[in-house]
Amino acid sequence: MKTSITSGGAQHPALEPFGLGSLPLRNRLAVAPMTRISATGQGVPTAQMAEYYREYALGGFGLIVTEGVYVDAVHSQSYLGQPGLVTVGQIDGWRAVTGAVHAAGGAIVAQLMHAGAISQGNSFGAETIGPSAVRPRGQMMVDYGGVGGEWDAPREMTAHDIDEVLDGFAAAAVNAREAGFDGVEIHGANGYLLDQFLTDYTNLRTDEYGGPVRNRIRLTAQVLEAVREAVGDFPVGVRLSQTKVNDFGYRWPGGETDAWVIFAALRAASYLHIASEGRNFIETARFPNGVTITELAREVSGLPVIANGGMHDLTQAADVLTGGHADVLSLGRGALANPDLPQRISGSVELDDFDYEMLHPLATLECAAAWRAQRETATGRIPASASASRSS
Repeated sequence: MKTSITSGGAQHPALEPFGLGSLPLRNRLAVAPMTRISATGQGVPTAQMAEYYREYALGGFGLIVTEGVYVDAVHSQSYLGQPGLVTVGQIDGWRAVTGAVHAAGGAIVAQLMHAGAISQGNSFGAETIGPSAVRPRGQMMVDYGGVGGEWDAPREMTAHDIDEVLDGFAAAAVNAREAGFDGVEIHGANGYLLDQFLTDYTNLRTDEYGGPVRNRIRLTAQVLEAVREAVGDFPVGVRLSQTKVNDFGYRWPGGETDAWVIFAALRAASYLHIASEGRNFIETARFPNGVTITELAREVSGLPVIANGGMHDLTQAADVLTGGHADVLSLGRGALANPDLPQRISGSVELDDFDYEMLHPLATLECAAAWRAQRETATGRIPASASASRSS
C-alpha cells in the first residue's frame, strides 16, 4: 500500500528540523532503542554494529538511540551479547560506531540500562538484584538468548547496592561522552531496574524508595542527578513507559496523578522519551480525561518529549506532532523495515512492512542478515532492513 505523506501539498511535519534540548536534529524522526545481542562476548561493539547504526544515519534519521548498554561489570547486564560502556575496549568499539554515524550526518545517544531482576544473561556470574525479592512476571525471552521459563527471584537491594547503581550510571555516562556520543538516555522503562522501583508490585520496600509514587520514582531521579553531576550540560534524556517487556498490560495505578509526580521529578532531564504506548497511539496513550501521556509529560516537565508506538503510520505521526502530543517520534519496527524511512517520506516512496521472521531464531544482526539473503533469493530484491529487535 502506498503511504500518503503529504497533507494539502505540505511537507510531512516529521521532516522539520528540531532542537532536542541542546542537541540539534535534522528532523523529528528517531530510531528507537532496540536490543541487538550482537556484541562480542566481552561486550564490545563490532564492525557489523557500526554498519547497522550507520545505515540509519544514511537513511536520514535525525536521531539514533542505541540498544540498552550495560553500565557496570557486575549486576547490570541484561542479555548475553549485550554491549557495555564500562571497559576501554567497549569505549573504543562505540567510538567506531559514533564516528560512522557522524560521518553519515546523524546524531546518536547511548541508552544506559540496568536489567535488575529481569537479567537473563550475565557474563560476570552475578546474582540478580531488584528493589524487592519478587519474582518477575512472565518468562524469559528465547529469541533474545533466554533459556525460557521463569526468572529467578532477585536479591533485595541494599543501600550499598543503590549507591553502586548510581555510580555505574554516572561512570557510563562519562564513558559515553568519551566514546563520542551526542548524549545519553537513562533507561527507566520497560520493566528493567529503574522501572522495577517505579512499579508497585515489584517494589515492596518500606524505606524512602518504596510506598507512594514519589518514593518509587526517587531512584530514577537520583540516577538523573548523578549523571547530570558527572557530565554537566551534556544532553541527558530519560525513557519511561507504563508497559513492560514482561507485562504488556501494566498501567500506572494512579493514572494521571502518578504521571504528574513522575514527570515533575525528572525536570532536570534534557528530554523525556515515552515508550510502548501501542500502535494506535492517539487512542491508547490517553488517560481517562482525554489527555495523552506525552502531552501531559510536555506540560508538567516543560521538556521536549519523544513519542513511541505505531509511528510508522504516517497519518498518525503527523497528528501526534501537529496536535501537540510530542516533539519527536521514535520508531522501532518501522525503522527496522525501513532504515531509510525519512528519505522514503521525502520522496513519497512506499514503506516496507516489518517481518517478524527477522527475529528468528535469535534477534541478532547475523540472523537478520541470513533472513535478508533468503529474501533476496526468493524475491530478487534486497529488503530495506537487515535487522529486528525487542524494544530495550
